[in-house]
Amino acid sequence: MNRSYFLSVICILLLLWGTPIFAQGSSQDVSSINRVGTTAAQFLKIGAGPRAIAMGGAYTAVANDIYSVYWNPAGLSRIVGVGEAVFNHAEWLADTDYDFAAFSLNMGSVGAIGFSVISFRTPEEPVRTVANPEGTGQVWNANSFALGVTYARNLTDRFSIGATGKFVQESIFNLNARGGAFDLGVLFNTPLKGLTLGASISNFGNKLQLEGRDLFFNEDPLPDVGPVDEVPAEYRTESFEMPLNLKFGLAWTVRNETASIIATVDGSQPNDNEESFSAGVEMGLADAVFVRGGFKGYTLNESETGATFGVGINYNTVGADFKFDFGWADYGRLSNVQFVSLAIKY
Repeated sequence: MNRSYFLSVICILLLLWGTPIFAQGSSQDVSSINRVGTTAAQFLKIGAGPRAIAMGGAYTAVANDIYSVYWNPAGLSRIVGVGEAVFNHAEWLADTDYDFAAFSLNMGSVGAIGFSVISFRTPEEPVRTVANPEGTGQVWNANSFALGVTYARNLTDRFSIGATGKFVQESIFNLNARGGAFDLGVLFNTPLKGLTLGASISNFGNKLQLEGRDLFFNEDPLPDVGPVDEVPAEYRTESFEMPLNLKFGLAWTVRNETASIIATVDGSQPNDNEESFSAGVEMGLADAVFVRGGFKGYTLNESETGATFGVGINYNTVGADFKFDFGWADYGRLSNVQFVSLAIKY
């Protein structure tokens, strides 16, 4: 018991120590600065999984399934059985597509390992120029993806840790930006029955900068002077940080033989927005049917995020559990988004 407390306090303090990182590059009071739109790889901020989305994204202390590789890697070690696999699809805002797929393997006392991929795509559009306003015959689009490897382990019967390393790439036409990042997470079951604490820091990595052939052009540096009229040149692009985020969550679970209730709340401090809170609840019947609801981004000023809702069905068959989940999230003037996923627990 004492060891569990000691480990949890140390790891959570280490995560909280990362808070000053969000103020890097400025001596001003960070509470007066709104850095919306100042980071790259924004697709990494789209939540994975209808269950988590339906609970308002308040999932840091709940993470106990395959989606923990996104929300809190420590939860991967708490999957019961051999492992789990999932595919999640969402038609995101402005006709874009978001997909998430992952699978895990439980290696017993050694820990658990998982692999994940996130894909975000825009529809193709014709390339237009001043000379060819109707199109040049070419098409362009923007694609982003992240490949992740997660490892988690239960250090005690109450305390779990986990980490994810990932490769991130963003592309637009013939330009690419590549980088690496990692996530860290901890989970602690408190002595108070049903109460779990969780903390995570995500997308800690290098800056991203676009590179590629579309930046090259020929320029005459001195018109009407000298014999040289074309000099190879290149546009210079800026580099941008990834969307770093520190989260702390509480989850309280009450269950009996036929029903269960999970209430959860998360606090979030990103490096490109203000601090906010999210909350959610899940009600289950016989571990087969679930109804969920929540609210995302409470306290955020001028935000389009709001109410969330979802349902889930678990079907047990010989040797495996199949889970179908649906999540709905309101984005105000930007309409709403629906998430669907199918998972198998083996």
